[in-house]
Amino acid sequence: MGHLDHAALGWLTPALSYVMACIGAALGLRCTVRALAATGRSRRNWLITAASAIGTGIWTMHFVAMLGFSVSGTDIRYDVPLTIASLLVAMVVVSAGVFAVGYGRDRVRALLLGGLTTGLGVASMHYLGMAAVRLHGGVRYDPVLVGLSVLIAVVAATAALWAALNIQSPVAVTIASLIMGAAVSSMHYTGMFAVSVRVSPSGAALPGATAMQFIFPLAVGLGSYLFLTSAFVALSPTSGEREASASAQRAVEGVPS
Repeated sequence: MGHLDHAALGWLTPALSYVMACIGAALGLRCTVRALAATGRSRRNWLITAASAIGTGIWTMHFVAMLGFSVSGTDIRYDVPLTIASLLVAMVVVSAGVFAVGYGRDRVRALLLGGLTTGLGVASMHYLGMAAVRLHGGVRYDPVLVGLSVLIAVVAATAALWAALNIQSPVAVTIASLIMGAAVSSMHYTGMFAVSVRVSPSGAALPGATAMQFIFPLAVGLGSYLFLTSAFVALSPTSGEREASASAQRAVEGVPS
């Protein structure tokens, strides 16, 4: 059995991955709140931004954490197409969950459907990303811990969508995002603790790319997207602010509101 280290770079990767999960959750929640206050094309655009933020944040969290993953006795490589597929799965399935909440008429049913869909999407992204790992040996999973990780993902996603439906205050959204980030990180490491590796020493070259060759640049790019989108959302006026500005403009022009 190979010795697994989930934090080979110390606390840097767990801490940074948690930060990325929180940023994605905060941005997704704020965009969902904006979407619920909008109509038509504006609602759709806000929901797309929310889904991309949550999906990107979760994927970046997973692979930043994976930068600290090592197994004694073998190098690790990542299958590039499968890694990209895990990102696409995160985006598509999270979009389905967010849109279910954004357009659902029965909020309870929409919340349960959206939470289940989004949670299963998060878990699918995680295990598809793990399927992209290439090493000298075989990977096994503890089914109990795998099941627990999926349950955590579904509960965390449902809680996040509930927060988007019921929380308006920026402070409350921040607190909800910190909790969501912790839940997503817990799901990731629960899934990682389910892993065991039986190493088969070999001098053959492994297929795929190293984490630093492929995942690190992509994670930096997606992280930059999250920060830039966060700045855009922060600077974009809310519907209430736009209405107040319009009322003030009408008052200045002497037009009755």
